[in-house]
Amino acid sequence: MGKSYAKARELDQSDALSGFRDEFYVHDETIYFDGNSLGLLSKRAEKTTLDALESWKQYGIDGWTEGETPWFYLSEKLGTKTAPLIGARPSEVVTTGSTTVNLHQLVSTFYQPEGSKTKILADELAFPTDIYALQSQLQLRGYDPEEHLVFVKSRDGQTFHEEAIIEKMTEDIALIVLPSVLYRSGQILPMKRLTEAAHDRNIAIGFDLCHSIGVFPHHLHDWGVDFAVWCNYKYLNAGPGAVGGLFVHQKHGHKAPGLTGWFGSRKDKQFDMAHDMTPAEDAGAYQLGTPHILSAAPLIGSLELFEEAGAERLRKKSLALTRYMMELVESKLQGMGFTIANPREDDRRGGHVYLEHREAARICKALKAEGVIPDFRAPRGIRLAPVPFYNTFTEVWHVIDRLQMIMEKETYKKYENKRGVVA
Repeated sequence: MGKSYAKARELDQSDALSGFRDEFYVHDETIYFDGNSLGLLSKRAEKTTLDALESWKQYGIDGWTEGETPWFYLSEKLGTKTAPLIGARPSEVVTTGSTTVNLHQLVSTFYQPEGSKTKILADELAFPTDIYALQSQLQLRGYDPEEHLVFVKSRDGQTFHEEAIIEKMTEDIALIVLPSVLYRSGQILPMKRLTEAAHDRNIAIGFDLCHSIGVFPHHLHDWGVDFAVWCNYKYLNAGPGAVGGLFVHQKHGHKAPGLTGWFGSRKDKQFDMAHDMTPAEDAGAYQLGTPHILSAAPLIGSLELFEEAGAERLRKKSLALTRYMMELVESKLQGMGFTIANPREDDRRGGHVYLEHREAARICKALKAEGVIPDFRAPRGIRLAPVPFYNTFTEVWHVIDRLQMIMEKETYKKYENKRGVVA
């Protein structure tokens, strides 16, 4: 196995976070490197979900106000617990909706076209749901997305130069929506600098944090970011389709939500049942319908683990895992057609390694047959996400070793180079 395997063993032995692996349901027969799509179930999240069911069983309708975690206040409570992960004040965060619903909510709030300032700026590598939401918001206002949705272009098809983004912040831009981390290449965009540049030009700016929350520390309040949205089922390990979250900077406390629903009411007024709404005085105002309690419950336990592990320690290990993986790719897969398409620099790389290969779909199928769970992104992308909570350096070694074997024996050729219905 050689020096590289010995290094993996040494890194695992000195890993201060190694004990958290026992908190998760890890299957020894597989190596799970798809935590950037769906995080694994933790025992803590399982417990808090069962606790929610027990509250329903014990209290019935009174579960909204009774028990250890009353449901009526759960969205705000989870927002308070999430706030440290993104550098926000508790009043600026609420757990609600989904990424797309929350994006619709906040774009409808912050997109205020006036005069010639009517366009929205996005990036051409954005996750499709963000673009769909922006297109529909423009159409609802009577604007043609072909003309009014402006894209920053990528020079290499993988990353962006921040200067190119700033150059696109022209006088006709009314709103900017960008990812914090590009979902394919894992590039981190400089949120602080982009926010300052947008505000210098009197443009509101928001970020999609789906691939950064739980990966590295943020400072959204201090950076002055106007708004942000995210999902909780990737690195936050809250389960498939888990409830999402949103952030609105407190400087916008005077803003009326673009979309309203009864759970955005001030708590003491909600059950007055008046048709004149009294909105909450914090991010809770941006809620719409009744919270999905059983979807939110796993997040209670998951956030406990983040409080114990600490964002800085998780980031340090995440960077070490992906750095070690890139070293192995360069030493063991040389000449096999792979390209490392993610940024190499620690301050520009998110939580996964992104490899490109013309046979990527076949290779991913072969990896699964060898007990490795990767993530395929059409047409030629392989995302590998070692999660610091539950993945090890030894697993990183085994993944690249199996990938080397697949390429040397050409076992990937048994499979069709085509994605499945779900990829």
